[in-house]
Amino acid sequence: MIVVNLDVVLAKRKMSLSELSERVGITIANLSILKTGKAKAVRFSTLDAICRELSCTPADLLEYRVEE
Repeated sequence: MIVVNLDVVLAKRKMSLSELSERVGITIANLSILKTGKAKAVRFSTLDAICRELSCTPADLLEYRVEE
């Protein structure tokens, strides 16, 4: 299962979802869907923009966990 750690990275950077939304030009609603793990897909351009603003890598945002 893929786990989205956007909330963790935002907390470490002391940045709100609305601030990230403004910086990357993605609606708060779409970022919220990503943050809660409800997104079915993520565009590489979106992932690139988020990583650029948060100074992180995709691996910081996305984690693979084996379901037991």
